[in-house]
Amino acid sequence: MKVLATKAVYFLIIIIALGGFINSPVALLLGFAFALTFQNPFTAYSHKAIHYLLKIAVVGLGFGMLMKETWETSLEGFSLTVFSIFLTVGIGLLLVKLLKMDRKLGHLITSGTSICGGSAIAAISPVIKADSKTISIALAIVFLLNSVALFVFPAVGHYLNLSQNQFGLWCAIAIHDTSSVVGAALGYGEEALRIATTVKLSRTLWIIPLSIFSMFLFKTKGEKIKIPYFILLFIVAIVINSNHLLPASITSFIVLVSKRLLVTTLFLVGSTFSLSDLKVTGYKPLVLAVSLWLFISIFSLIYITL
Repeated sequence: MKVLATKAVYFLIIIIALGGFINSPVALLLGFAFALTFQNPFTAYSHKAIHYLLKIAVVGLGFGMLMKETWETSLEGFSLTVFSIFLTVGIGLLLVKLLKMDRKLGHLITSGTSICGGSAIAAISPVIKADSKTISIALAIVFLLNSVALFVFPAVGHYLNLSQNQFGLWCAIAIHDTSSVVGAALGYGEEALRIATTVKLSRTLWIIPLSIFSMFLFKTKGEKIKIPYFILLFIVAIVINSNHLLPASITSFIVLVSKRLLVTTLFLVGSTFSLSDLKVTGYKPLVLAVSLWLFISIFSLIYITL
């Protein structure tokens, strides 16, 4: 009976999220509350759903963007993207040595912080042959910081009176996971959402050179590099919208559904929260992750505002 009730609550929240009755932070909080109150009856399926729903939603957002604006936004964020990635990876490698912590765990946390959270960790982990425990700890820490960012960034953005452009760029650079980037920008404004999504996806492409660098760093051979192919579909969606190949009513509906899918994804992310994963981390991985996050947040904010 308890299992049935748990499943009923789980699906009820998903229906509420898909119906557009809650926003991103509320969805994440409900996910946390669910994980702490009940035991997720679909943990394995939730992880798979997050993986696919996020990509589908991001591609759908492309139907609300125009090619010229997207290209200009990508160029605008390019120099900051390059600086932040190189500096974060460099500082991360240095801190791992100073903290004398596990190299693979430190590298995964650094990769997730410098590029795109869980996606970077998932891509880099097979390249450096990280074990499942190391991967889960890195994901748990990055997930925790993503969750904090979803609430902190909009509050800081409003306090500093950041423009839509500034906030979108800041989110894309300083928040790890694409889901949290889009979730934070979603409530800030349409332009912030467009800029955050575009810059974040162009940043995601840096997984490829980072994977190659990781192969040399850990002296691994024969490992496949995961290429984020869904970004190509995102570009196709932008091209379709830019050339008005679909009626405006259809593209508007696709964008609306995509936003609701993102909110639903954030609930799923919250529902997979595990205190046990965080308890085994110790203080060193947290020190590394928080230090890198504070650096990239403050550095990018100063760069953008000045």
